[in-house]
Amino acid sequence: MHEIMKKELDMTTVASRKFRSIPYRDAIHTWAAIVDLLTRSNQSNSKRELEAVAGIAASCIADQAPKDAPIIISCDGPRTRIYCLYDEDAIEGSDAKEEAFGFDPLKGDWRLSLPCGKDDLSWVQSALKKHSSRISARDLAMGITDQAENSTGTKELTINIKEFIG
Repeated sequence: MHEIMKKELDMTTVASRKFRSIPYRDAIHTWAAIVDLLTRSNQSNSKRELEAVAGIAASCIADQAPKDAPIIISCDGPRTRIYCLYDEDAIEGSDAKEEAFGFDPLKGDWRLSLPCGKDDLSWVQSALKKHSSRISARDLAMGITDQAENSTGTKELTINIKEFIG
């Protein structure tokens, strides 16, 4: 039963980071910094998969999509949300939080959802599918919803501990 409670806690725990982007660093370097954080700078299949979509992700970053709607990463541990800072906020950097996590944000069966403007959504989704089944895009107007958090289109199992025990 403790495993069930730990799994539920991991699925509802959210960690977030804010990366300094344009003009502090360009969009491609912002994505590279995000990839390094997510992969802990280790060479792995996950890192290669994330690097394969660098141009596509940089396009979303350049359009400032992750300013208010985060990049969402779900895995077998806590969920991760990554925002980007722009303009004066990026230069000044006092709100930036780019340090490593105390957990592996790509543990197990991970998924990453990029926010994207409605006008670019169809080409971004199509381009991402060519490189990865784990990385998707969503309309940034969606904000943060269960659908955005679970880009596979399936509902996650939710256990009500009070009902389970009682």
